[in-house]
Amino acid sequence: MKEEADHIIKQYNLQEVKRFHTLSIYENETMVLALAGIGKIQAALGTAYVLENYQVSNMINIGITGSLLGNEAKIGDVFFVSKIVQHDMYLPFDGPHLDYAKKEIILSPQNYSIDWFDFSVSNNAFCLTGDQFIDDAQKVLELREKFSAHVIEMEAFAIASIAREYNMLDKCIFIKAISDGADNDAIDAHMGNLDFAMQNSLKVLEKILLK
Repeated sequence: MKEEADHIIKQYNLQEVKRFHTLSIYENETMVLALAGIGKIQAALGTAYVLENYQVSNMINIGITGSLLGNEAKIGDVFFVSKIVQHDMYLPFDGPHLDYAKKEIILSPQNYSIDWFDFSVSNNAFCLTGDQFIDDAQKVLELREKFSAHVIEMEAFAIASIAREYNMLDKCIFIKAISDGADNDAIDAHMGNLDFAMQNSLKVLEKILLK
């Protein structure tokens, strides 16, 4: 979302260099940002454009997420993702030819320090992706029971899928900061906590970029 990207654009003095209908590209000397919008289609569009038009050494997906952990996680806690599944994918067929859509995507294990900050930073989180904004406590319980995942959002699986096609999956880092509990209060919490969650994400990003 623009509200998420604005934090990154400001911190790294990125300038808009190209605008399509829904996709905008920002740059500085060392970084390119694709602001594509919400959902898997938009995420795939932005990722593919960047990989087709830039020499990319690393890819970072950073943004807010809903928690599936209940009281085990707090607003602003940050998760490094190492496994992603599409929770809304349904095909009544099986076979390895469908693994690209139905199976989880496994990323390189993350082992970043969890003692950097005054908020929780967790490695190797399990992330669910779907083209649904989850704001239903009962749905959260169902997803927790089915997947035992940590966080839920709307773009990561698509970004990882495109990265896989370009043999960039081992160069990807996914940073997700909790903005809401994906429950009945999620609509208001999502936007109300966005700035706080993004600031925590950027603190983590700064540490990574300095490594």
